[in-house]
Amino acid sequence: MQFSKFGEKFNQYSGITRLMDDLNDGLRTPGAMMLGGGNPAAIPAMLDYFQQASEKMLSNGELVAALTNYDGPQGKNTFIAGLADLLKKTYGWDISAKNISLTNGSQSGFFYLFNLLAGQQPDGSHKKILLPLAPEYIGYGDAGVDENIFVSYQPDIEILDNGLFKYHVNFEELKVDESVAAICASRPTNPTGNVLTDEEIEKLDQIARDNNIPLLIDNAYGLPFPNIIFEDVKPFWNENTILCMSLSKLGLPGIRCGIVIASEEITQALTNMNGIISLAPGSLGPALGYHMIENGDLLKLSTEVIKPFYQQKSQRAVELLQKEITDPRFRIHKPEGAIFLWLWFDKLPITTMELYQRLKARGVLIVPGEYFFIGQEDDWEHAHQCLRMNYVQDDDMMQKGIRIIAEEVGKAYQQK
Repeated sequence: MQFSKFGEKFNQYSGITRLMDDLNDGLRTPGAMMLGGGNPAAIPAMLDYFQQASEKMLSNGELVAALTNYDGPQGKNTFIAGLADLLKKTYGWDISAKNISLTNGSQSGFFYLFNLLAGQQPDGSHKKILLPLAPEYIGYGDAGVDENIFVSYQPDIEILDNGLFKYHVNFEELKVDESVAAICASRPTNPTGNVLTDEEIEKLDQIARDNNIPLLIDNAYGLPFPNIIFEDVKPFWNENTILCMSLSKLGLPGIRCGIVIASEEITQALTNMNGIISLAPGSLGPALGYHMIENGDLLKLSTEVIKPFYQQKSQRAVELLQKEITDPRFRIHKPEGAIFLWLWFDKLPITTMELYQRLKARGVLIVPGEYFFIGQEDDWEHAHQCLRMNYVQDDDMMQKGIRIIAEEVGKAYQQK
């Protein structure tokens, strides 16, 4: 069969496809140690809450109404209005329902946004999305309808005590010219758990404003919800910011609800794209989200249940890793948020792609770092020395998986 140019591009086997295949295969494989995918933890208190909320919504008709009716292409009116009011009252943002649109998951939202802004332009020029710091989220890599829509920069690496390190934006190297359509960064960063400081965000915002381009912030793990962020930083939004959020990391990945907070111009564009591509976003997630807002639970649960759960889990995972892997060339990115640890094996004799294959053969599913260095012009050695590890599994499973990682890393370091 002859596919179109679009078909040929999106028929390729990408990093994000491999990750999701591994996630699906692992869920069906008894004994698989799932340290790779981005599925959030099954937090007991949150599962209980969703059970009770669903039962209440079923009894009062809200659940059936969400299942049996289309929303408009912007998304469910009640949820959008409730969220705008919550953010305005909590943070003082100059925001209304006209600044919010919903998508079928934040992955869909980024596909819309990247192709709305970057790629082939009406005047024949080609524009790109600037990632100020790589590694970045694996799901961005193949999201452009046109090829070559990303450019990124290597970070400064700060070596910290206790076997940790931290990435920072290298502002001295960062260059923005007329070929850049937007700046995009995740906060906290998937895969590394890095949190851009308030100063870094403000600098990126100023650079974006100076160049009359938007700043996209991928806030899937951040403030104010689900608040999987362990640093003392402020939520950020203004009309030049496109803030992308999600209900997934509350513990609801199956409802596929992405949230884009932006200027009215961007909101209208995404609304139009929704209508053409999917008619309307799904209704179930926004209905549940509105229930959480209406009952004062969204921010409360994020702060009192979700954040401390993940913070404790990340600290435990660091403890286990450092106990099992004592080689001084091993470092962990300082865990500042999200649901992953970023492991750096300096001077590893094999690539982490090969290490991934060895671990997979032993039932440990993890993600090789090579996929996350999107938009890099040079093949950086560091990119072949890192792994992304999900730390949400139960303690016994995590200990078993980490022990196998330690064994395979030890074997690799013995190779010359």
